[in-house]
Amino acid sequence: AVGDAVVVRNVHPTGHTRVPRYVRGKRGAIHLVHGPEIFADTNAHGLGEHPQVVYNVRFDARELWGASAEPRQTLSIDLWESYLDAAPD
Repeated sequence: AVGDAVVVRNVHPTGHTRVPRYVRGKRGAIHLVHGPEIFADTNAHGLGEHPQVVYNVRFDARELWGASAEPRQTLSIDLWESYLDAAPD
């Protein structure tokens, strides 16, 4: 749900993925819910569309790039549900 804290799974597949390395293992918050979309990772390998809900996740720039990031700067990125885990409290 919007506002929920999530962590991007820190996986390193050998094939196609739409998860940028700089967000893997990082904590963000659900900003928008787009609904189901074709899952590019399986579709790119001819394994079917396997639709999944896509979430727009907002990250604090300091979470991604450390203390040298601009204050109050954020980055939002669309990620499929299977890339995300609920963040620990």
